[in-house]
This record gives sequence, C-alpha cells and structure tokens, in this order.
Amino acid sequence: MHKALRLLFVALLLLVSTALARAGTLSGVDAMTSTVMQQHQSSFSGLGLRVRLQTAQIVDGFDFLPYVEYWRTSTTVEAFGITAARKDATLGADVRYSFRRSGWRPYVGGGYGVHFLSSEVKVDQPSLGSRHEHDSVIRGGLSALGGAAFPLTSHLDNFIELKYHHLPGMSQLKISFGIGWGL
Repeated sequence: MHKALRLLFVALLLLVSTALARAGTLSGVDAMTSTVMQQHQSSFSGLGLRVRLQTAQIVDGFDFLPYVEYWRTSTTVEAFGITAARKDATLGADVRYSFRRSGWRPYVGGGYGVHFLSSEVKVDQPSLGSRHEHDSVIRGGLSALGGAAFPLTSHLDNFIELKYHHLPGMSQLKISFGIGWGL
C-alpha cells in the first residue's frame, strides 16, 4: 500500500512539474545542506535539491520550487549491541516571493511536502536475543520558509534559509545554506 502511494505521489509531482515547466521556464537550480532539528531530537545534517520555475501565469517575483530533501541519523551503543536509525525523504513544492531590491534578495514562502519517515532499531545482544524493529510512515505537512540570496556572479548566488515543516509530533526546523545557479 505504501509503495503504491509513493509511486502515485512521485507521478503526480512529475506531472505537475512538467506542466508548470511547459507553461513557464526553468529559471534555476539550488543545492543545499541543512542542519535539521526535529521535535524531541538533537540536530543532524541533511541535503536538498530544488529547481526554480517561473510561469507567465504567476505574478513577477514568484517562483515555484519543486524539491527533494533527505536526512538520516543513526546511533550505536556498542556496549549493549543496540543500533538506532531514523531517516526522512521529502518530496514537495514551495511557492516563494522574492522582494525586489539591488544586491541581496530577501524572500518568504510556503508549501507542502510529503515525508517518507522511517525508524529502525536493531538489538544484537546474546543475553537479550536478537531483534529488529522497523517502522515507516508517510505524512504530509505544510511548510513555511524565509531567507536571503546573495549574488556572487550574474548566474551564481548563495543563500541562507530557515524552513519549518509542520508534521504533528515530528515537526522539523531546518537552517539551510546553499548555492544556486540561475539561468
């Protein structure tokens, strides 16, 4: 069931992205690294990639940003033979408005993402026996973002961004740093 939902979402995201790309233009690609702070967890690192699309139907200054983000964290307690891992692969889309000004460009936006979350615990202790527990869940959630882009050249800029993903019981706050290539 989960695989069917994943395939359906990926197909829908590709269809929407293709339709928007035909209606408008690809205006850039952004790659980023993030410090992720998930509710009730310590911070860890993640990666992300997104494309920037501008369409004639959207007001000037707005970008449509389909994205994929991923993070994974694991912990091992060797003395007890316990390993725990959590990961999140997110597919989503944001709409962002960039304020017009010379030099650096502040922006705000929001969107929706589908998070494919999984947790895994392995216990390999002779006195406790060997167990392997795995749990996966798919959750959708709204996101809000704000940041600023700093041009380096006419086509290259770097940016810093703060993004909040609202997932009940698993909300995430991400501080991202990245580089963008504008077309």
